[in-house]
Amino acid sequence: MASDLDELIHRVDLDGLVRLVDDTVSEREWALLVRIRDACTSAVKTGRQVWPIATLANYRLALWAPSDFACRSLDDSMRTFMPGPVSEILAVNHSWEDLAPHLGPSPDRSLVAHERALRGDTIGFDEVSSLDMPFARQPWEPEYDDVTYTDDGGQFPAPPVPSTTSVSVTRGDVIDDPDTTAAFRLLVEPWTSASNGRADISIVEGDGLAALEALGFTDARHCEVDHHLALRWLVWAASSGGAHGRRRGRANGRSTTWWFLHQFLDLGDDWPTNADELGARIQDLTFHLWDSHEPTTGWSLQLTIADSTTGLACAVHARDAT
Repeated sequence: MASDLDELIHRVDLDGLVRLVDDTVSEREWALLVRIRDACTSAVKTGRQVWPIATLANYRLALWAPSDFACRSLDDSMRTFMPGPVSEILAVNHSWEDLAPHLGPSPDRSLVAHERALRGDTIGFDEVSSLDMPFARQPWEPEYDDVTYTDDGGQFPAPPVPSTTSVSVTRGDVIDDPDTTAAFRLLVEPWTSASNGRADISIVEGDGLAALEALGFTDARHCEVDHHLALRWLVWAASSGGAHGRRRGRANGRSTTWWFLHQFLDLGDDWPTNADELGARIQDLTFHLWDSHEPTTGWSLQLTIADSTTGLACAVHARDAT
């Protein structure tokens, strides 16, 4: 198979190169898979458009190769075009115990550790976190929705939506809160900057229904959900790239969600946030999922959050069509 590689690249035979990658993975010839990736990456510089093969080889390397080879997927520039961040893909089929010896000190190492922690691995106290948050899922956090990567790509199903009932909106005084607004826009930034999405937030003195009115909705349905399901929705959205943006992964999604809630709860200028304080305050919030009778298509995050301690509430509305 290796003897065919140069000719396939020379002819830009993408179908043949895909078959070569498939056969190489089936035969578990990981050194050859690295060679295919590197050769295709180099060929791109000569004008041959074989970068999809470099990306495919690097993706399969991260997903299926033993840890010593799989970690080499972090070295390649073609990781940018994979269906998700390499840190998340590596975490699917490899334990932290197997990966750690092959990862040098770097932000990548930290992200892989966070991803494996979300899958239940224990990360040592001496491990440095580039996300400035605990590796371990906190007692007040839910078990976030799992993601699946296969040969065909990634699957990132949204959390469930319970049945909603029609409600009448109320009125409240709109509050200018640029920090919370910026934190929310960061949470869904790939939807708006690299895809077709839009994101709106309102913050009011009042309840969640008043926040919906401030967004411009006069007719809506909603259902109250516990903080576990609300966090699942926020992390799912923050992890996603929307229809066309680059996926961030659950580790970054969790971090961005914590930052948004830290800002809404006005927990001060210090960061990292105090995890125990954040968790205690989150459990005092009231969350509602809502819709305006529209069909659910594409990517959507529609949530109200009310804080009885401060008397403030916010409504978020982010959508990205396929």
